[in-house]
Amino acid sequence: MKSIDKRAIVIGGSLAGLFSGTLLRSIGWQVDIYERSAHDLDSRGGGVVLQADVVTALKKAGIATDKLGVDATERYYLQKDGRIEKMAMRQTLTSWNILYRSMRRHFPDEHYHQGKVLEQVQSEGAKVTAIFNDGSCETGDLLIGADGPTSTVRQQLLPTYVPQYTGYVAYRGLIDEVDLAPAAATIFTERFVFYDFPNSHILAYVIPGENESLVPGRRRFNWVWYVNYDEETELPHVLTDKDGRQRANSVPPGRMSANVEQAMRSYADLVLATPFKALIAATKEPFVQSILDLAVPQMAFDRIALMGDAAFIPRPHTAAGTAKAAANAIALTEALVDHEHDIPKALQEWEANQLPQGMHLCEHGRNLGNNSQFSYGKGRTAG
Repeated sequence: MKSIDKRAIVIGGSLAGLFSGTLLRSIGWQVDIYERSAHDLDSRGGGVVLQADVVTALKKAGIATDKLGVDATERYYLQKDGRIEKMAMRQTLTSWNILYRSMRRHFPDEHYHQGKVLEQVQSEGAKVTAIFNDGSCETGDLLIGADGPTSTVRQQLLPTYVPQYTGYVAYRGLIDEVDLAPAAATIFTERFVFYDFPNSHILAYVIPGENESLVPGRRRFNWVWYVNYDEETELPHVLTDKDGRQRANSVPPGRMSANVEQAMRSYADLVLATPFKALIAATKEPFVQSILDLAVPQMAFDRIALMGDAAFIPRPHTAAGTAKAAANAIALTEALVDHEHDIPKALQEWEANQLPQGMHLCEHGRNLGNNSQFSYGKGRTAG
């Protein structure tokens, strides 16, 4: 693609920012990504169900897609009495790490800036400027707010729209294949496994291992367990890490407090099916994140666009959070090309398409989370 005289400033260097940056570069734009963290984002998160929009975005950016994940051929639904209900269903299961690394390798280091904390955005005429807390500023033709649930860009543009706690959290964990007993490993290998019980739900599947390995025996099991906690009386305790720091929405691997971790493990022993008990017992560093809802009424603001979780946070039951960020980026680049890089016109068309899709996805996630079978956010809590 021939280079054009247009520059984009992308705020946020995680998946949404990288989807935006790599795809804008693929249509000839000059792009710089500014990430608030001073450290590499590698090793964050866990498993991701690979959706078509993610594959499409990577292909459009010229990134190989042939070794992205592990294929599961069926679903297992474990029953309380020990029976297993089986359903044929093929899905590809990948990891946050492998998607991040694939795009990060493809994006030039000299245009990916770490330790850049945004303070303010200013739009004037045909230009938009990002002002950072180190006193520097950057000006471009388009600014992408891809800075996640706590987006500074969104806070400035839509200050009353903040993520809302839904009433439950997701405990999560990763286990190397070799660290799980063979009897449990057999059940979880090459399939998507679920166990449902009143007001809760746990699932697990195999994802690529360290160094993106897809070799059997060198991969990882990924599990997610949804548990209810009252926002005022219980959640603050769950989100307080081992150093006594109360975190906003999540506690990363290795930082969970000993008493919260022990309470989670004890509750698992009390209520989970035997294979899942083994899975959690083998997990060395579980982590936890609160489940949030967010839906904005507007995504485009003159020459500024909100992407990914900065705009919509669908509940994880949709398995579409990463795909939504990819779809946002695909649609934006297509609109820019269709309108010959006329940014206001492209953003107007892009928003008209993406806004209702984001709202529909979030509503679908709320329905899945609050349905009569699981009743997330209601009923009894853990502990």
